[in-house]
Amino acid sequence: MVDVEFVLPWMRRAENDISSARHLAEKMKPTPTEIVCFHCQQAAEKYLKAYLVYNDQEPPKTHDLIELLKLCNEYDHDFSALSPKCEYLIPFAVRTRYPGGSDPDDNDMKTALAYAAEIIEFVKTKIPYTNSSCPSAGDPDQ
Repeated sequence: MVDVEFVLPWMRRAENDISSARHLAEKMKPTPTEIVCFHCQQAAEKYLKAYLVYNDQEPPKTHDLIELLKLCNEYDHDFSALSPKCEYLIPFAVRTRYPGGSDPDDNDMKTALAYAAEIIEFVKTKIPYTNSSCPSAGDPDQ
């Protein structure tokens, strides 16, 4: 097991992503669904990478959640259950960042928020010290 100080920065960044997504979804009108979905994908990506770091593995430089999931699955086969959620979020890493494609709608955004939250909570159960050591996004003591 790797030192907590190597894992927490990944988790804090992910918490900032999911917090930003939630804030934008709730407060900004019109809602920038593409940015919300992008932050959801990023939060899921960073939590999967945090799990790899927790297992003393250098995370690859990729946005492909399925690739990351396969690596996580090498340490814990329970990760395979996240596959449909990860597949759903993958396109939001790049597609939503540039004009020319179709923007996600409100249903896409709600699904992305739910899936990201489920992935985050799942990964937190796999890293024992997360509940006591990882401040949530917006925690002034971060």
